[in-house]
Amino acid sequence: MTEKTDQLHAMRHSLAHILALSVKRIWPHAKFGVGPVVENGFYYDIDLGDTKLSEEDFPKIEAEMRKIIKEDQPFEKSTKPLNEAIKWTEAWEQPYKKELLNDLARAGTTVAKDLDKNELGTITEGDSKVDSVSFYTNGDFTDLCRGPHVASTGKVGAFKLLRVSGAYWRGKEDNPQMQRVYGVAFASEQELEAYLKMLEEAKARDHRKIGQEMDLFTFSDLVGPGLPLWTPRGTVMREALDGFVQEMRKEYGYEAVAIPHITKKDLYEKSGHWAKFADELFRIKTREGHEFAMKPMNCPHHTQIYASHQRSYRDLPIRYRETTMVYRDEQTGELGGLSRVRSITQDDAHVFCRYPQIKQEALKIWDMIERFYTTLGMDLRLRLSVHDPEAQDAYMGDPKTWDKVENQLKELAEEKVGKDYEYGVGEAAFYGPKLDFMAKDALGREHQVATIQLDFNQPEGFDLTCVNEKGEHERIVMIHCAITGSLERSLSIIIEHYGGKFPVWLAPEQIRIATLNQEDAIVAFAENLAKQAKEMGLRVTVDNAQESVGKKIREAEVMKVPYTVVIGGKEVETKEVNPRIRQDMEVPHERQPIGTEEFLKSVANEARSRVSKSSL
Repeated sequence: MTEKTDQLHAMRHSLAHILALSVKRIWPHAKFGVGPVVENGFYYDIDLGDTKLSEEDFPKIEAEMRKIIKEDQPFEKSTKPLNEAIKWTEAWEQPYKKELLNDLARAGTTVAKDLDKNELGTITEGDSKVDSVSFYTNGDFTDLCRGPHVASTGKVGAFKLLRVSGAYWRGKEDNPQMQRVYGVAFASEQELEAYLKMLEEAKARDHRKIGQEMDLFTFSDLVGPGLPLWTPRGTVMREALDGFVQEMRKEYGYEAVAIPHITKKDLYEKSGHWAKFADELFRIKTREGHEFAMKPMNCPHHTQIYASHQRSYRDLPIRYRETTMVYRDEQTGELGGLSRVRSITQDDAHVFCRYPQIKQEALKIWDMIERFYTTLGMDLRLRLSVHDPEAQDAYMGDPKTWDKVENQLKELAEEKVGKDYEYGVGEAAFYGPKLDFMAKDALGREHQVATIQLDFNQPEGFDLTCVNEKGEHERIVMIHCAITGSLERSLSIIIEHYGGKFPVWLAPEQIRIATLNQEDAIVAFAENLAKQAKEMGLRVTVDNAQESVGKKIREAEVMKVPYTVVIGGKEVETKEVNPRIRQDMEVPHERQPIGTEEFLKSVANEARSRVSKSSL
């Protein structure tokens, strides 16, 4: 598997160079930034001056790329001394490559986050030990590059260019804006076709499209980007998801708490979040000149509830739960539907416990996570996210404590899934390691969803202790646990997973009652049936419009209502209905008309038990 993955990476990297050469052949004045491999493909950042690319340009770029592939040009590696390489960029009029090499000479790195450290003074000029750099040449195109590549351009598999977008050079708004051309690539045409088919299905399932069609949420220019407004139908779904989470937490003894949405700067300075997330904070200045922030997370507030009393070891574990919004100043260009927002609703919970209690508490959280995502029909994969020992400065706490706690999580992971998990070095939170759960949706895409995070640093910073059996103050540990992570992002995944065809328990409208006509007896029967359904806790609407019954049924299908019941004279007389069941829920068998009370009880039972198929 590793060999196949490495080969595919080399193919995609080689295609980025082939893309650059084809652009250079068509537009000789092109200036190039970087062209890395990304998930499922590659991109290249290109400066074409006043020439603006669009998808209409892709056929001629792809045609040129295929010519280069047919030429089967070898990829040849060479090296140059750093000063010669800089002169080369000047001769070939490639200012972006020159900037990268100058940074390499100055600071020993071209990575933006490491250069930010240089601005803070942790890297100084002269630290660089780089004296030469590598280049790769194919045909008449040479590019600054570390590799790897395939042997020649004829060995790159199948590809397609997908889109072009604007991208600031090195991600900074005060830098020039370049054009980023994205492509996808796979080892075979069959894999490429399967992926493109999946993209078409994903387009049809886009949560932004379905959310508008089903009237779940909206955005307003007056309110601002990244701040979704939830309609009654969308709010039903939020409450159904959160209700499921809180139902499980109550089983395990979590107690509800509530905190304000703002805090003094001091709290986040002490927790370490002010330094770590300073650029993402919405800041508030009071009339008296005090500095506050909109909370970007809840854990520091919850520590103060714990710290409000001296705790005995007999009190632990203490488990707090709260569904509340947090706020992060995401950049406008990074916002997208519900996937990336500025107001984030977290089903947050924190456990305060002793070190020997970690395993027991983590297993309880793991159980809730499995129950939640199994109910949604999603398979889970585990990643153990640990710190990067080579970048210890990026984390709070000492290396020995990190190793101790990471080993506890490793033992827990291996007890549950054996060796069947991913090891994510550098993926830990800055305050502790975590178990990340990756869910696979109906299209086979993976999303990081729930987490179990261990935190030994905030208890240290806030001096959180319990009095143990010996009467001593014992340092405790804090476990952060989120089941949905955020309701906004979770709903974006769930909407696309189901394509809007939600199971009964989650559907914003569970039953639609359509009248055959507007006769008084028919309307009265339909409204009484709706009243009975609501008394059972069901979500029901009556369509009594002066339209044909066929149109009413089609409108219910567009809104993906699980059950549609048509009421006419026969139904009034027999007190029986023959409900139309949404196709994905039906279990093939011969159905007979059913009494109205039995029908409603059956649907109510489906909602309570959170099943995905009809029991009728």
